[in-house]
Amino acid sequence: MRRTERGVTLLEMLIAVTLLSLLSLAMFTAMRLGLSAFTKTDDKLMLNRRAAGAQRILQSEIEGMMPVKVFCGPTQANGDTQHGGLIFFEGVPEALHLVSTFSLQEGWRGKPQILEMFVIPGEDRGVRLVVNEIPYSGPFNAGRLCQIGPDGRPKFPLAQSSAGSFVLADKLEYCRLSYLRPDPNPTLPPVWISTWTEPVLPLAVRVEMAPLDPDPSQVQPITITAPIHLLRNLDTVYEDR
Repeated sequence: MRRTERGVTLLEMLIAVTLLSLLSLAMFTAMRLGLSAFTKTDDKLMLNRRAAGAQRILQSEIEGMMPVKVFCGPTQANGDTQHGGLIFFEGVPEALHLVSTFSLQEGWRGKPQILEMFVIPGEDRGVRLVVNEIPYSGPFNAGRLCQIGPDGRPKFPLAQSSAGSFVLADKLEYCRLSYLRPDPNPTLPPVWISTWTEPVLPLAVRVEMAPLDPDPSQVQPITITAPIHLLRNLDTVYEDR
């Protein structure tokens, strides 16, 4: 008698293994492409958040400017306070010195900070905007950071970047600061100047930035205009009328 033999041939086994391998390869490729797309999207999202956060920090620091007077250089050393001190502010195209109520570490609830914003060369090319924070402890201690210039205005030494410096914007083609001043003719609108030489505080500060390598798919550094909402002339006395 002849027995009926049932089973799988070697050819059928090879075909099944080949199909399973192709299916596994297709699934692995699809998962790899999906993870790669997710990683790229997440990286761009983090870069966008970082850029937007840095711009908000920059604007908050400038808008938090405090109208303070300090005793610079020899005025402090000699204890001569008859002039009432000098306004702690310097504005030039590539640097800005001021006292602000906004802190990177403590936000709006922290102690006042002396801010040194300045532009330095980038690592490879372009420039970057950097800020240093120094705790503000009073007009005499803050006066150690400045000297009295020939024009009677405070002059600050060039700020230096360190491990504690915070990079607000990087990989920039340029970064320029300008300051809004009222026109001598009251009927004309205010004008922007590159160097602040007035004995009062500016109406606003503008930071012009442009990316070194523009990328439409990411949030790019933009020009920021921060208005100064405070009494510009520090010699004016607050009083009820």
